[in-house]
Amino acid sequence: MNDTYELKTIARVRNDLREKFGIPRQSGLVPELLSAVVFEEPYRNPDALRGIEGFSHLWLLWAFSESVRDKWSPTVRPPRLGGNERVGVFATRSPFRPNPIGLSCVGLVRVERTKTEGDVLIVSGADLMDGTPIFDIKPYIAYADARPDALCGFVADVPWHPLAVDLPEELAAAFAPESRTALLKLLANDPRPPYHGDSRLYHMRFGDKDIAFTVSDGTLHVVEVKAGT
Repeated sequence: MNDTYELKTIARVRNDLREKFGIPRQSGLVPELLSAVVFEEPYRNPDALRGIEGFSHLWLLWAFSESVRDKWSPTVRPPRLGGNERVGVFATRSPFRPNPIGLSCVGLVRVERTKTEGDVLIVSGADLMDGTPIFDIKPYIAYADARPDALCGFVADVPWHPLAVDLPEELAAAFAPESRTALLKLLANDPRPPYHGDSRLYHMRFGDKDIAFTVSDGTLHVVEVKAGT
C-alpha cells in the first residue's frame, strides 16, 4: 500500500491578504473579501470549468503553505479557547496538522475570462493568504453538504463577539470603497492572537498598505495607514 501521495498545485489564490496575520479564522466570515483563483499550466483549460457557473459555492482544498512543519502534535491550542486549553488536533481546524491541508467553502462570484491567465474564478469569503496553493476545487452541493442539525463541539460553547472598529475618515480615504468594506469586516473579526491583551500596537498588511491599530474596551482603533514595505 502506498503511504505517500503526490499533490499537484492546480491554481493559486490572489488577494489583499499578504501575511498570515489578519486572515479570517474561517471561510465565509468576510464575504466582502474577494479573491481570484488563478490556474497554473496545464490546468488553465476552460473545459475543466465547464458547468461551474451553475453553482453558487465551491469547496477549495489547499495547502497551509506557511505552516508546514517536520513534526506534528496530537494536541493544539485553538484560538476559540483563548490559546490556553489543549484539544485534539483532529477536533480543530488548526493549520498544524500531519498533512497541512485546508478546506474552505467560498462563494462563486463569477468566472472572469482573461487573455493572459485564462479563466479565473472570482470567489468571496476565502480565508486564504495571497499565493496559497490550491490542490482541488469541488462544487458545494446543499442537499449533501449542508447539515443544519450538526453539533459544533467546544466552538458552540464559547461565545464570540465582533469588535467595533474606529477607522477615521482621513485614514479610510486610503482605500477604495470595496476594499474598505472588506477591511472593516476583517478588523471587526479581531485579527489578534487570542492570548494577547489590549495594550500593544499591532500591524496588519492589507494589499499595499500597512495598518497600525490598538484595541481597548471592545473597540479596535486604527491609528495609522501607510505604504507597506
